[in-house]
Amino acid sequence: MRYVAAYLLAALGGKASPSAGDIEKILSSVGIEADQEKLKKVIGELNGKSIDELIAQEAKKEEKKVESESEDEDMGFGLFD
Repeated sequence: MRYVAAYLLAALGGKASPSAGDIEKILSSVGIEADQEKLKKVIGELNGKSIDELIAQEAKKEEKKVESESEDEDMGFGLFD
């Protein structure tokens, strides 16, 4: 999660496509040593994608999840009816 957060911070700071160096710089500023494997994965998954679109997609997924859970909670009858 910290790698995604650092990527988002770099993107919010004006980097259209943050590099591994950008993420490492952010992480090291708070005393975290970056793992190259995790850096590659995050950059590979997020590079070239719009942050706004990714957030909107995840918000829709969460909304569907909440709707599904609320439907499951009320099955139309009580346990002791």
